[in-house]
Amino acid sequence: MSRPTTRVLTVLELLQTHGRMSGSELARRLEVDRRTVRRYITALEELGIPITAERGRDGAYMLVAGFKLPPMVFTDDEALALSVGLLAARGLGLAEAAPAVASAQAKLERVMPANLKRRVRAVDETVTLDLSHPTAPRDNEALVALSAASQTQRRVRMRYRTAENEETERDFDPYGLAWRGGRWYAVGHCHLRNGLRSFRLDRVHSVQPLDVSFSRPEGFNALEHLTVSVATLPRAYAVEVLLETDLATARRAVFPSFGTLERVAEGVLLRGQTEDLTWFARELARLPFSFEIRRPTGLRDALASCARRLLELAGS
Repeated sequence: MSRPTTRVLTVLELLQTHGRMSGSELARRLEVDRRTVRRYITALEELGIPITAERGRDGAYMLVAGFKLPPMVFTDDEALALSVGLLAARGLGLAEAAPAVASAQAKLERVMPANLKRRVRAVDETVTLDLSHPTAPRDNEALVALSAASQTQRRVRMRYRTAENEETERDFDPYGLAWRGGRWYAVGHCHLRNGLRSFRLDRVHSVQPLDVSFSRPEGFNALEHLTVSVATLPRAYAVEVLLETDLATARRAVFPSFGTLERVAEGVLLRGQTEDLTWFARELARLPFSFEIRRPTGLRDALASCARRLLELAGS
């Protein structure tokens, strides 16, 4: 909310949503002082928005009873956010995404002023997002049902087809959902396996809500869990490399699925799993700081081979 106009419209949205809000609460939401809030209220009144103000230290503001706002009012920044969001929706593996996006965009354009409509169309026609090779679920029912269950923290009974094409039924506490590597996943506690598991939504056949509640772990992040799970999945070689840098720099240089990072006295310890030591050596070679390979010894040989090849190419 960098511009006063945006803040004024935000006051209007807050009053429409909450009905009655104190000046101090509005100031806290907008990160301004109460005097500035009064200026915003005056600006709305000058635009013809009827607002009632209660006097006193704990006074509040509210829209006059019966006043109805137009269906939608967007700032330029809000219109841009909607445009990019709709564009992204096409590539996020949602079933029937294209017609749904086209319909939503048409409805938005009907209520937008001409200048905003042109900007929305410009984004749609000129911006391309790299959301490669999505695997779409059969429909959006699993996504809707699991996200609702996650929000309300209610258990579900889920029919799921495994990678071996075996259909199973399990009770599941969905902690959250994430989009990663072209697929949607639900992450949570599986009561069939009695542990934390992730499930691809394109393999979910049905979701039935149950009248049982659960408690999500504090601060749980579904995408972070998926990333760590991929990085630590057992493979042919377990790798440990000491990175001679700080944790913030390591996080910028190492992509998440490469391995987990842990701050230690000597620097940052990278732990990963790989089927291909040559590939892992090439990834290490691109790092902008020094490192020490702790295991396996075969990774040192692969790195030396990579170095010799680069020297040969440089010499030629």
